[in-house]
Amino acid sequence: MGPFWQLEEYGTAPPPAAKRAYGGRVSPQVRIGLSGWQYDAWRGDFYPERLPKRRWLEYVGERFPTVELNGSFYSLQRPSRYRAWAAAVPSGFSFAVKGGRFLTHMLHLRTPHQGLANFFASGVLELGDRLGPVLWQLPDGFAPDPALLEGFCAGLPRTFGAARRLASDHDDRVHLDPGDEDGTRPQPPDSAPIRAALEIRDPRAVTEAHLAILREHGIALVDSHAGPAWSRFTHDTGASFAYLRLHGAPRVYADGYSPQALGVWASRIAAHIRAGRDVFVYFDNDAERHAPWDALALQRIVRQRGLPSA
Repeated sequence: MGPFWQLEEYGTAPPPAAKRAYGGRVSPQVRIGLSGWQYDAWRGDFYPERLPKRRWLEYVGERFPTVELNGSFYSLQRPSRYRAWAAAVPSGFSFAVKGGRFLTHMLHLRTPHQGLANFFASGVLELGDRLGPVLWQLPDGFAPDPALLEGFCAGLPRTFGAARRLASDHDDRVHLDPGDEDGTRPQPPDSAPIRAALEIRDPRAVTEAHLAILREHGIALVDSHAGPAWSRFTHDTGASFAYLRLHGAPRVYADGYSPQALGVWASRIAAHIRAGRDVFVYFDNDAERHAPWDALALQRIVRQRGLPSA
């Protein structure tokens, strides 16, 4: 194993219990899943040949405790769609919701209030207790000024109550059906936290000033693995959870992971658990159908090591 796999140890101080997801659980837990599920090439491989596409998410929910919801990155969804997704998975399942590219890739984090209001009004909160971390992915080559990053992070709601208040400022770009304003799924209390993660792909955005902002707001810095495509950042920001995205290497999105490589990632997960952090892991190497099989393999390794898994 070369320097590429020489992983630094994270800090060991457990985060405050108050930062945990609502429900009172304070023991850290590992969740391993997929970055999306709507991949036609998986039919006849991961998905049974005759399984209707409308049941693919249900199939994923029977095998994994979490999945990244990517449609929210490309456009505002409708509350009815979030309700349908939540209904397709079992209790205890978590959706990591990808924040809209309108804010990250078009506005470049500028004037975020209206975009954030529309994003949360579009139905994200309809996931209720199935809402996991919200992922904000910055574009390649973009390094926001610390003041710009601070303005964006300060505008992110930290609780369901704050998100509901923010969502009330939505404009007519949010398409709501009758009754959508009130919601139809059981909702967490206002005090229930909403956790955020930031994926950075430019080392100029990982200065001490940038990291101090993430620490102030309890935002996790995503540990993204994509071979030489972009740098890996493994800094501890004091967040209550760790967020790992495995994109494949050396061919991004295409290559799978060897058992030895997965063992190294299992050791990284164990370090987070020892530090008291929940761990969310998503495989994004979907182009050649490796993602679900790698996720299942890592899930087995983690359980064999006795790590607490959802």
